[in-house]
This record gives sequence, structure tokens and C-alpha cells, in this order.
Amino acid sequence: MITRTRDVNEPETLRFGYGDTTLGTVVVAEGVRGVVALFIGDDRARLLRDLRDAFPEAELVLDQTGLAQTIAEAAALVDAPQRATALTLDLRGSPVEVAVWKALRAIPPGETRTYGAIARDLPIAATAQDVGAACAANRVAIAVPCHRVVRSDGSISGYRWGVRRKRRLIDMEGVA
Repeated sequence: MITRTRDVNEPETLRFGYGDTTLGTVVVAEGVRGVVALFIGDDRARLLRDLRDAFPEAELVLDQTGLAQTIAEAAALVDAPQRATALTLDLRGSPVEVAVWKALRAIPPGETRTYGAIARDLPIAATAQDVGAACAANRVAIAVPCHRVVRSDGSISGYRWGVRRKRRLIDMEGVA
């Protein structure tokens, strides 16, 4: 998995497509540098609205056929979150967000970390609340595994794609 950042001054077209998984429908969007979004939901129209909201300046082009392999890889990742992925990611965020996302990708499948523990281990100053905000800002479900982050007491808290999905993902990975 490669992380790249984009020059925000260049015009952008994002190709996107939909896939079906055991956790619902996914929409995957890709720019020239990699996957910028992998959203999970139950309604394609809502997923498309969320994608437009996340990338208001981009031209979105439905390309189901051209993205078939990427969509299949993303769907396989959702269905088996413990597996490694070859998706090339184009992650976009603040320095704190990017540091958090890198830390999340380092959590082994089947394990969890607390928001506070992640904040303490970052190479940049951040609080547990900053980690939570970075998780909420994550646009690439599963490949950036925010589902592996829990409260200090081990309980499950919010998840951009629903607490029910977060619990399922944790269970699928075999976390006790």
C-alpha cells in the first residue's frame, strides 16, 4: 500500500464505481495517484452525495468497467479486513491526520489500540480527541483501519460508517 499526496492546485477528475460487500455497498473513487475514497453504506445515492461532499471541486465520472479490478480489491478488503491490500492510496489530510492514518495502518489485524495510546505514540503532538477527529475524517475505510481504534476502556465508540459495521469488522478480525 502506497500513500501519496496530491498537488491541490491541479484540476481533478475522479473516477468512481460501486461494489457489493457483506457490510453493504461500497463506492470507490480513484484519482491519477490512487484511491481517494472507499465509503461503505446502504444506499448508492447517499454514497454518491457523500462522495460529492468530500470532493466538491472534483469532476466525478462513473467508470464501473475501468475500475472493476480496484472495486474488486476494495470489496475483498471489506469482506476480509485482516488481509493485506495492494490498493494504492492517495491520502489527503492535515499533518496530524496523515500521522494518525499512518499509525492506524501499522496496527496489526486482530488488534486494537486506544485513541490515547495512538496520540501518545505519534511523532507529532496530538490528543486523543485529535485522533478521533482524524478517524472521522478518514475517507478510505478499512485500508486505513479506523475500526481498530477503541475507547480507553476497550468499548467501541463512533465510526463514520456506523458502529454496527465497526463491531462486525472487529469481530471479523478476531479481536476479543
